[in-house]
Amino acid sequence: MRRRDLGGVGVGLVLALASCASTEPPKPAAPVAPKVEHPEERSQAMPTVVANPLLADWTGPFGGVPPFDKVDVKDFKPALEAGMADSLATLDRIAADPTPATFDNTIAAMERAGRTLDRVAAVYGVWSSTMKTPDFQAVEVEMEPKLAAYQDQITQNERLFRRVEAVYSSPDKAKLTPEQQRLTWVVWKNFVHAGAKLDAAAKTRVAAINQRLAALYTQFSLNLLADEESYVLYLKSESDLAGLPEPVRGSCSAAAERLGHKGEWAITNTRSSMDPFLTYSDRRDLREKVWRTYYSRGDNKDAHDNSKGITEILRLRAERAKLLGFPTHAHWRLDDAMAKTPEEAMRLMMQVWPSAVARVHQEVHDMQAVADKEHAKLKIAPWDYRYYAEKVRKAKYDLDMNEVKLYLQLDKLREGMFWAAGQLYGFTFTKVPATAAVPVYQEDITVYEVKDEGGKHVGLWYFDPYARTGKNSGAWMNSYRSQERFDRPIDAIVSNNANFVKPKPGEPVLISWDDAVTMFHEFGHALHGLNSNVTYPSLSGTSVPRDYVEFPSQLNENWLSTPEVLSRFAVDVNGHSIPKALVDKIEKARTFNQGFAVTEYLSAAIIDMKLHLAGDTPIDPDAFERDELGKLGMPAEVVMRHRTPQFGHVFSGDGYSAGYYSYLWSEVLDHDAFEAFQQAGGPYDKAVAKRLRDTVMSVGNTVDPQAAYQSFRGRGPEVAAYLRSKGFPIGPTKQAK
Repeated sequence: MRRRDLGGVGVGLVLALASCASTEPPKPAAPVAPKVEHPEERSQAMPTVVANPLLADWTGPFGGVPPFDKVDVKDFKPALEAGMADSLATLDRIAADPTPATFDNTIAAMERAGRTLDRVAAVYGVWSSTMKTPDFQAVEVEMEPKLAAYQDQITQNERLFRRVEAVYSSPDKAKLTPEQQRLTWVVWKNFVHAGAKLDAAAKTRVAAINQRLAALYTQFSLNLLADEESYVLYLKSESDLAGLPEPVRGSCSAAAERLGHKGEWAITNTRSSMDPFLTYSDRRDLREKVWRTYYSRGDNKDAHDNSKGITEILRLRAERAKLLGFPTHAHWRLDDAMAKTPEEAMRLMMQVWPSAVARVHQEVHDMQAVADKEHAKLKIAPWDYRYYAEKVRKAKYDLDMNEVKLYLQLDKLREGMFWAAGQLYGFTFTKVPATAAVPVYQEDITVYEVKDEGGKHVGLWYFDPYARTGKNSGAWMNSYRSQERFDRPIDAIVSNNANFVKPKPGEPVLISWDDAVTMFHEFGHALHGLNSNVTYPSLSGTSVPRDYVEFPSQLNENWLSTPEVLSRFAVDVNGHSIPKALVDKIEKARTFNQGFAVTEYLSAAIIDMKLHLAGDTPIDPDAFERDELGKLGMPAEVVMRHRTPQFGHVFSGDGYSAGYYSYLWSEVLDHDAFEAFQQAGGPYDKAVAKRLRDTVMSVGNTVDPQAAYQSFRGRGPEVAAYLRSKGFPIGPTKQAK
């Protein structure tokens, strides 16, 4: 999931783009950090900006929609600057209020601040992740440090913090509603977490660090995007295509034509292109070339190499953590997470690691046996893993995932997601016609109106499915507007974004099983936003701790494989449903290759945590990764899902730094929660679905996540269901803390 909070000053901190999948042209110079002004030096009114459409209230149907049709890149800088100035002036007036601080005149007033910037930031975030043209990249390089400085000007405003603390410490707080008390705590906690209690010198240094980090994060993303767009393998002959099934060939042909190489086949440097090629290509030499190119992104010792930037990022994060009173960046990041401490997160990861590695060794043994039987005369290498795993799958389970792919049409699976959401939450999705005055930022985007079971409007869902130049790779969810009931009811606007290869006119998009799972995952984030039913925007939807935000999305993956979805929506181009025998094979092979899947992910999560537990020790990313994986006993045949130089989750922002473990943490919740459905009336049990909506999906951050989960499940989460789902051995049942 990706999320950017630039307004929302009640909660405060900038959450740089962070994703559920990975992400990211001449190298720009690092910008000069802007001056951090004192409050009294700032204008008390927003400067006059002539006819900038980004600053206007959203108009049109559905309570207003983003003005994507009016965007001009040159408008972003003045709009962001005007939005920040307006927000800071409003906050200065709150800070200078001579009356005693109360919830209404301080906390609630802060929730009203920054509305203009919220609107600008929503559109800016879309361009940052999906329309990153060279002229926009220049804006981003200049503005990211300024946006970081803006956040520091809020959290370092002493008069404002004194008022926040007065409300937080007042005995009158007990008279507030539970949601108001939660909001007060969240605001106070974010100020303290950002350094509001530091002395002047420390505040100045933290602000300088934040601005430098913002520049480094932007450069990391640009370097990664450059490597993803610059390296393309063009296949020119039939022999180059050996082993590739027709749907993969078609996607490669379409990609090549899009890149100006009509008549050839392109393997782009993205996971969605790399993965099927490594799975099916008979050409071991080309598999190795594609594998090395993909896993060398950001690590080519050229102008786009990320190693030096990572070293500086880690050093600055460690320094900032110490200034803020924490031993390491990991301790600072997890201070307000569900796990609470990095030690607790590491405990869970290391509880799973030995079983995952043991399974990898068994998987490699099975693959090597197939290779030997075929007289391949090779030792399984990382670029062989997917290829021979597919052969083992066919031999062991008589399951050909390419056969499954014939029944996985993108449009039909989207309908399946809608249907399942209707069964669970009562939602209906209706495509908004082009005549409805809802502009989009690119012709391939579609918009759907969401209504509840009573026919009431709930929100809008935008879908951006195809890869294109300037768009980050991977898949993610964005929130353009959060639901709230503060001064008036405001409905959610959310989006899902993917990177499928756009088909030729009239052809369906056939996707892999893994891609289908990812679609349901990201749609789970969207459903989290759409189900929100809270008062204050800072507590709305997905604005929850990082290691809890992935819970609703990972839980939603489970409905893809239900017979109800597959029988209705897994259909081939002739309308034939996927055969039950094939569905049975999928279920039988459910735990197949889980050693690879878990080890690939978990190694990245462990290295992320170890990098940030190393404190201020100087780190060479390549050497650290190699040495620590060696200590862990990382199988030679598997590589981290995101190698350090391309780890956008961790180094394109603070969002998932020391937090990539969140997927495992949330997956434990997910499997434990889905068992509640299975133990009741099945995946679509109405009573359990209502309890999920009432206790988890609708409450946002108005309730502590541990308490919310306890309300849903009747107890804390247990690890056993996760281990069962992977086919790993289960020791004594333990609750996750």
